[in-house]
Amino acid sequence: MDTGQPSTSSRPEETAPPNVTKKPRSSAFTQQELPACKPLLTPGWVIVIYMVVGVIFIPIGIAALLASRSVVEIIDEYQTACIPSNYTSNDQRVQYIQDFTTDKICTRLLTVPKYMKKPIFVYYQLENYYQNHRRYVKSRSDKQLLYGEGASLADTETCKPKQLLDDQPIIPCGLIAWSLFNDTYSFTISGNAVPVNKKGISWKSDRYHKFGNVYPENFPNNLPNNENGSLIGGSSLDLNVPLNEQEDLIVWMRTAALPTFRKLYGRIEQDLKAHTQLTAQINNNYNTYSFRGKKKLVLSTTSWLGGKNDFLGVAYITVGTVSIFLGLAFFIVQWKYPRPLGDISYLSWNQKPATS
Repeated sequence: MDTGQPSTSSRPEETAPPNVTKKPRSSAFTQQELPACKPLLTPGWVIVIYMVVGVIFIPIGIAALLASRSVVEIIDEYQTACIPSNYTSNDQRVQYIQDFTTDKICTRLLTVPKYMKKPIFVYYQLENYYQNHRRYVKSRSDKQLLYGEGASLADTETCKPKQLLDDQPIIPCGLIAWSLFNDTYSFTISGNAVPVNKKGISWKSDRYHKFGNVYPENFPNNLPNNENGSLIGGSSLDLNVPLNEQEDLIVWMRTAALPTFRKLYGRIEQDLKAHTQLTAQINNNYNTYSFRGKKKLVLSTTSWLGGKNDFLGVAYITVGTVSIFLGLAFFIVQWKYPRPLGDISYLSWNQKPATS
């Protein structure tokens, strides 16, 4: 009977699938038989490594610690001393610092403890100031700082609430620029002025790659205090100087990661002898009183390692000491309780069961 279907007997014979294998080629590389260094950390090697680390780290730590201790610093905390004594409460101090009609010049006498070799770096230090707050860090427009009016309003959306003033764009916009530090310092010795060099205090990469030939416009801090005192957040900007030359602003806008930080104010390009009486005139304008912050004036020299910081030296000495202690401990254990390398009698299944 013809069913219309091809007969199975007429189908060609199916070919067998090829012999597929996942076995790699037989070579020294694919079979992982190449010569290799297989270090074996014997007790002797462990002890030697610990002792070598200790011998290397401790001298490095001592050198770093001595370099840090060679730095001479003068630190003067002035946020309370530069407020009249009759302003006792924090609310009174906030009211005083916000009163633009009051002269806030403060004179501080500083004594040089040791010989300070030039250049002497002048810093201002702020405490309890959270420049790393997310809203504060984002409140800037990098495109506007670089291109000025070439940045659109969409590029300055992150600057709110300091984006516009009277429906005109603020240049530079944002909370960071608006809160620019505005205390000023000047120094004299026996009535002779000590110049402070404020050139080259910012990062070269910031001046050339983050700030352009952009001039400030409609900046709130430049408005007269008696008209818009509530809008004043910090220092004003020179409208005739481009942003890439206003280094105080560039330094300030590199935000700090920690609530206590120092920023470079300038450099004193002369040596200061020990026991010299240095008179500092401080224009105490910046409002740290509303958030109970602290302000300090810092004069510091440097060493080959940088500024004064004992952490690196202490860390190296600590690691080196711990390494030597562990090396000696392992040596004593190996000496008192030696164990032959590769002795299989110590394996758990070769141990004799304890008899009850």
